[in-house]
Amino acid sequence: MKRRTLLSLAAAGAVSALTPAWAAKKTKKADKPLKILILGGTRFIGLHMTSYALERGHTLTFFNRGKTKTDRYPDVERILGDRNGQIDGLKDRKWDVVIDNSGYVPRHVRASAELLAPNVKRYVFVSSISVYPNFSVPRGEKSEVGKLADETVEKVDGETYGPLKALCEKATLDVYGGRGTVIRPGLIVGPDDNTDRFTYWPARAARGGEFIAPGSPKDAFQVIDVRDLAEFTINAVENGYAGTYNLVSNVNGFKFGELTDACIASAKKRAKPAAEPKAVYLPTDFLEEQKVEPWSEMPVWLPAKGDEAAFASTSNAAALAKGLKITPIAKTVDDTLEWHLTRPKDEQEKLKSGIAADKEATVLAAWKAKKS
Repeated sequence: MKRRTLLSLAAAGAVSALTPAWAAKKTKKADKPLKILILGGTRFIGLHMTSYALERGHTLTFFNRGKTKTDRYPDVERILGDRNGQIDGLKDRKWDVVIDNSGYVPRHVRASAELLAPNVKRYVFVSSISVYPNFSVPRGEKSEVGKLADETVEKVDGETYGPLKALCEKATLDVYGGRGTVIRPGLIVGPDDNTDRFTYWPARAARGGEFIAPGSPKDAFQVIDVRDLAEFTINAVENGYAGTYNLVSNVNGFKFGELTDACIASAKKRAKPAAEPKAVYLPTDFLEEQKVEPWSEMPVWLPAKGDEAAFASTSNAAALAKGLKITPIAKTVDDTLEWHLTRPKDEQEKLKSGIAADKEATVLAAWKAKKS
């Protein structure tokens, strides 16, 4: 599966019944409580934005189709509707801020933006760094974005996802101008995300035994902890930050060796696997020979070459200047594993990302045979 396809799943996450220990913290109340409308709100990033916004003392409303059930935040007002033409429930309502977590089609974003514009002070659109056509060179907020030959296309797939998000950004800023804010997260990780892109690594360490790690422990990667994304977004609406912001960890700030070490330490503490977990790093060329796919079978990781040569070099300078915080990778790992171990057994055992156990065993055996 392509990197873009997996990034496009950023808002798809599991829903927990109760607010867990890792989500409970004391946060100072905002000086001025706001009325915030979240378009979406009951999945992964929406849950964490809701948590932080409520801690800050804001009042929230969710607008969605009501198809994703959650026992969290039962007191939050919900307006039922569908972005594909059924948005009348938003008419004649006033909010200070709209956070659009669920916009993938420019027509939908423009419709909600125009309907709400007279009664809303700021519109925040959550986009993606997939708007950049490739990562052959380092990217910043002023880098070119991908384009569609036919801008009427509405099918969202691995090829169209990024350009469609770019058109959604344009629709937001066309309507709101300086009252618009665009946030471009990288791979969003942390508790509640059952796409298993990042979850795979602590979950695999928790199973114990030798496991494949890709490339080199020195290979860099960038992610954004969902709680850092949530905090930055709510701070942005409180302070009226306009413009566009890449939300990723620091350039070359995280290395794969740190990730696997953190996963092993967390697994020993929380899962206590019968067999000692051990990362076996396999060279890129050997993984290619064995047809082990970067990103899908080796989540989070891409070899730094070609169109992905600078994938770990996306600038976050603009967001850092506005207070973006980066959670240490060990904490993200530990909190993710703590959450993962509360999931139903079938979800724990059938991960949606990562190399299959039988293939992993075959590849490890081939590596040992080659070495000997």
